Amino acid sequence: MADWHAITSEYASTQDIRNNSVNMVIDWLAAGLDPGKSTLFVQSAVKEHAELFLLLSMITPLAWLQRNPTYKEMQAELSSKDLSTFGFLGYPVLQAADIIMYKAYGVPVGVDQLPHIELTREIARRFNYIYQKEVFPVPEPLLTSVPKLLGIDGRKMSKSYENSIYLSDRGKELSQKVASMFTDPQRMRKKDPGDPDICNVFTFHGLYSSAEDVAEINQACRVAGIGCIDCKKMLAARVEEALAPVHKRMDYYQRNVQEIYDIIANGNKQATAIARATLAEVRDAVKI
Repeated sequence: MADWHAITSEYASTQDIRNNSVNMVIDWLAAGLDPGKSTLFVQSAVKEHAELFLLLSMITPLAWLQRNPTYKEMQAELSSKDLSTFGFLGYPVLQAADIIMYKAYGVPVGVDQLPHIELTREIARRFNYIYQKEVFPVPEPLLTSVPKLLGIDGRKMSKSYENSIYLSDRGKELSQKVASMFTDPQRMRKKDPGDPDICNVFTFHGLYSSAEDVAEINQACRVAGIGCIDCKKMLAARVEEALAPVHKRMDYYQRNVQEIYDIIANGNKQATAIARATLAEVRDAVKI
């Protein structure tokens, strides 16, 4: 749970960060993560992340951070917030520390995070080169068959943009979000043929609908055989159906929050043990 990262843009309103961390773990467990296989921990509970971030910041060229496309994009999108801070500029370095601390060989991400993974790769290589020791593997990005899901407004899906569909969304709230999703911008009327390849709703169908339904929607959309409203109603039903078991597990953990605290405490201990071992190698390489 990257609570330090949350502060980079929400430094003026931190009152919900602790509760958000707990809710994030509930989401993960509800989605199927197994704490017996996955170490779930709070970033700020493992202080070694801060030390590695500091050491990596010493060797990271400023130009690498300034050319980061996400940095410019979020500054433009969140113009109501003052993001001209060192923390916001340098958060990809902290992200790099999060990754290479555990010597990851692969990182599951969406395509919007590829520049960050590339920066992490460059930082890992630079550290190994400067200190002449292969401390860190150079991680590879791991993309799924649907590597990018846009928000309901067609922009990057982000809590900061208030355009996200959450795992916890259900019923009327879920239906309303799906109903408001942007579709093919060139299809103005139901009788107009559409292009599923540029429709975000169709992308979601690829995740939640059967292969047969996806093929049928694809063909029908191109010949105006199905309207966007009906297509969205089908999607809402499929998403609701797919998330039903997730919501059942979510309800269980919300009634048994102590289990969440125990999982986090155990994860913090496991992560700290690994991080301390890594920092010992880093300190030896840097000679401090």
